[in-house]
Parts: sequence; C-alpha cells; structure tokens
Amino acid sequence: MYQVIARKYRPQSFADVVNQEHVKNTLENAIAQNRIAHGYIFSGQRGTGKTTIARILARCLNCIQGPTATPCGECASCKEITAGGTVDVIEIDAASNRGINEMRELRENVRYQPARDRYKIFIVDEAHQITNEAFNALLKTIEEPPPWAVFVLCTTEAHKIPATIASRCQHFSFRSVDFEDLTERMAWICQQEGIEADAEALAILAAAGEGSVRDSLSALDQAIACCGAKLNAAEVRALLGAFSLESLEKVTQALAGGDSRSMLEVVDELERNGQNLQHFSRELSRYFRNLLVTRVAGADTRLVAASAAQREKLAAIAGGFSEEDLTRYLQLSLDLFKDLQYSLQPRFHLEIGLVRLVQAGRLLPIEQALASLGGVARSAAPSAHQAAHSTSLSANQAQAPQAAPRMAPPAPAASQSAPREMVPPRGSGPSPFELDRAKKAGVRPPEPQSSGANALAPQADAPPMTAGDPRQRLHAWLHEKGNAHLADAVENAFVTITGEDLNVVAPKSYALYFKDRGFEDAVREVFGRPLRLKLTTPEAAAGPAPVSLAAPAKAEAENEVAGRALSHPEVRHFREVFGGEVRKVRNLKE
Repeated sequence: MYQVIARKYRPQSFADVVNQEHVKNTLENAIAQNRIAHGYIFSGQRGTGKTTIARILARCLNCIQGPTATPCGECASCKEITAGGTVDVIEIDAASNRGINEMRELRENVRYQPARDRYKIFIVDEAHQITNEAFNALLKTIEEPPPWAVFVLCTTEAHKIPATIASRCQHFSFRSVDFEDLTERMAWICQQEGIEADAEALAILAAAGEGSVRDSLSALDQAIACCGAKLNAAEVRALLGAFSLESLEKVTQALAGGDSRSMLEVVDELERNGQNLQHFSRELSRYFRNLLVTRVAGADTRLVAASAAQREKLAAIAGGFSEEDLTRYLQLSLDLFKDLQYSLQPRFHLEIGLVRLVQAGRLLPIEQALASLGGVARSAAPSAHQAAHSTSLSANQAQAPQAAPRMAPPAPAASQSAPREMVPPRGSGPSPFELDRAKKAGVRPPEPQSSGANALAPQADAPPMTAGDPRQRLHAWLHEKGNAHLADAVENAFVTITGEDLNVVAPKSYALYFKDRGFEDAVREVFGRPLRLKLTTPEAAAGPAPVSLAAPAKAEAENEVAGRALSHPEVRHFREVFGGEVRKVRNLKE
C-alpha cells in the first residue's frame, strides 16, 4: 500500500529533524545526564515536528541500548514504537478524548508498570482541547507521577494550557522551519524518489507550506501525482492556485503608470479565468510585503521566502517605489483582504480596492506640499529690507555709474507690494472676507452701504478711550495687572457711571468676563468703592445701541490689513494648494 511522503520520510532520530536545534540539543543533553523530566509541553505551529520528536524521545528512553540519544532502530522496542504498536507508548487524541472520564481512565492506567519497556510514555496530541475539569483530574498525577511515567503534551495553542499544568512541565516552543532548510529537505526527498524538480518549483512548494514541513510535503506529494517525474514551476503554480510574479507585477506596473484601467483589466482577467479573488487579495498583500522588506533589507535578505532569482526580481521592482508608498500599498491591500472576507460582491470590492491603490500613489506628501510653498513669495515679493537695500544700491549707481554694473530697478516696499484693487475703499463696503467668500462661491459680492440712515446703524465697536474716561481707567489698571482678557473686554465695551451704578454695554461674547470676580475687584480698586453692575448686551437691549463714530475708522484699518494679507503671494499660493477660508486676520505686533 502506498505511503505518503510525509509519513515515509518521517524522522527517526534527532539528527533527521529539520531545524529545532534548541529542542534537540536540550533533550540530548538531558538524556545523556539522566535528567529526564516527568512532563513536557511541546508547542508550536502545525507540521514543525512536535509529535515526531515525542516519538523519537520515546525511542530514546525505551531503546534496549538506552536511555540513549541515538536509538538503534533495530530492537523490538524501536520497531514497535516506529510502527505505533507498542503497549508502553500510548498516544491519545485529546480532540476526541477530552472529557473527565477519559482522564480518569488515563490516571488509572498510569498506576501500572510498563509491560516490557523501561518507561510508560503518554503522548497527548492537541492537548489544548482538554476541558478544565479533565485537566484538574489529571493535575495531581502530572505533579507526582510514578517513576516510570512520562507525559508529553503536544499543542498548537500553548496559551490554552492551564498555568497549573504548565508549571509542572518543561515547555519547548517549536519554531517554523526556515525557507532554505525546507527547500533542501524537499530537494533531498525528490532525489530519493527520482523526481526532477527545479528550484522555482521547490520554492513554490515551500512557500505554500508557510514554515510547516508536513504542509510542504503534502503539496509535494500532490505535485508529483499531477506532474509526474518532472515538476514544472508553471504547472505547480497552477495546481496550488498560486500567482506568479509576472501576474502580480501587472499591479505594480499599473501603479507606476497611474493607470486605473489596467487595474480593472486585471480583475476582469481573474474573473474570466475563474480565480479566487480572496486568494488573489491575500497573495497581493504578501507581494507588497515582500517588496517592502526587499526595499528595506536588500535582495539578499532571509526575510523573504523566495528563491534567489525571485528576490533579485523583487528588488528591481521595489526600486521604483519609496518605502512610504510600499507601506501605504501594503496597508490598503490588507484592508482590502479583510473586506473581501465578508463581501457579497467580491469583484466590486476588489476593483475599487485596486483603483484606490492607484489614487493613493498620486497623493503628495504633506512635507513636499509645504516645501513647495517656500520660495514662491521670496521670488515674487521681496521683503522691505531687501527693497530698501535695492533702493540704496540704485542711488549709489546714480552717483557713480561707471563704478558698478547696472542693477535692476528697486523693488517696491512691502506695504506697497499688495495690489491696491484688493484693498477695500475707504469708508464703507464689503470686507475682504466677504469679497473672498463671494469670489469662491461665484456669486455677486454684497453692495457697499450708502451714507444716510444705514450709516447711523448701531455699531459693535466701542468709541476711542479718552483720559479720565471710566473705561480708560479700568483698561489701564487691568492692563497694568496683566489681566489681558478683562482688559480686552473693557476695551470693546461702553462704560459709564450713574450714581452707584456701573453701566456696561458689551457684545454678548464678552458678557461672562464682566461677571467675573476679578472685574468686581478691579472696579473697587479703580473707583474706591463698590459699584452695582448693570450689564447690557446689544442683542438684549430694548433700544438701539449707542452709535460709535470711531467704528468706521477702525473697520477701515482692519479691512486694509486683511486686504494686504489676502493678497500676499504666499497666502494666495497656500490657499490654491490647500483651499479653505480665512476668517480673521490679526496683527501679531499689536
């Protein structure tokens, strides 16, 4: 009867085990020093040799020449353990024997001495599936077993083993097998079987195993059954549903050219050929990961599971992208793979995901966008110091025309660099902010107000402060004490004193400042007596607010400052790049 390759070439000694040097060396030394523990936990991913090393350990302990690290393989004990027919090595499948009754039966079996061999060894596979009650029933037996009993618990999920069990056993963590070791092992098996296989075909099989020897050997067995005595990379790839670098390279070519149409054609080709779109998305994520690792670590890195020729090709492709781009593509491809797991329309999700990759490649880094802003204003509008310096040079040239070459005409001063047409005219009219909003919205700007009744409308600005004015006295005292918030509130309010009343008319936004205890203390200090506050806001006032004759002049000055700011070349270029709306301009020197 045919025996699959994974069982036919199962290691029979520690020397035959691929990788896992830390486990082999420790067990060999323990056997040589006769320091054999009564409990072991072997954990790690599937197909890395946990059960195999447990059987080898049983052979080492029960060999007629043992305990020895190199069992003979010829005695009755070694042969029966290899065939799985000995009564003293008991293998238990915990997936189907996980209850408390099975563990009680095992506990009773431990009490009896071995029938023939030196040790009675219990190999419990998939030990993490044992229930908590069953583990509790086995707890005392594992802690203090008879001298002839040895327990080996094999699991792929070590965190599910209770701490009370793990603390009574020696824990060995098995690692995934290196890509090179795996390809060498399969090349040796192919040589023993008389199979001709090229390096790329073996690399595809090793990558399919993802570090698991058993998975890779099962794929090798399937490939031999399909392709016969000669393994071709294209046929093996088609058998396993893998994607070649050439097919995945179409995606990076579309990204390099910013071609969204090519992305849609890739999805259409996959759909026509009956390919699994979720599998393609997973392979695409791995492809971008390999490109990123190759871009960072170089073509000779061990971090990429691929042949040397494939790594060289990956390095050439990765050279056309930056690390930031590849990182962004990898994250987007992972998000796409996650979305496809629950998608009812996988084709639509894959199409929009690939188009998003193209759009992400067109994004401009914020650093580069900000850097492009520098130098625009410097070349378009020189500073006032540069203008004055140019004017001085021109004057010197006029006095001595033969002493220096002809210079360019002097640049205008900074205050004159702004176009005057953007500054609102003196008097009334829409502010620069209103003009700017109207320009962006494409509507007619508001008409300027005419003089007359509208000119006497209530103004929110306070009149100028004069010496002896209560508002001036309060503002000066608060400014001296460093209370800038209250000083600003007083400056924007109307303050009068009537008998024992302090009348304050202020905008609603400043109302809370006048209710502060600090304002009450300031009134007492400035006027020498407490005054009763009567606060009125324009919104709540019964009649019209006092007319401010100084408001138009102040608004005119603010509009002129805002107009110069909005017409500055740097501000204009910044808004062309980032958009947005300027709501207020404040002079930091004031």
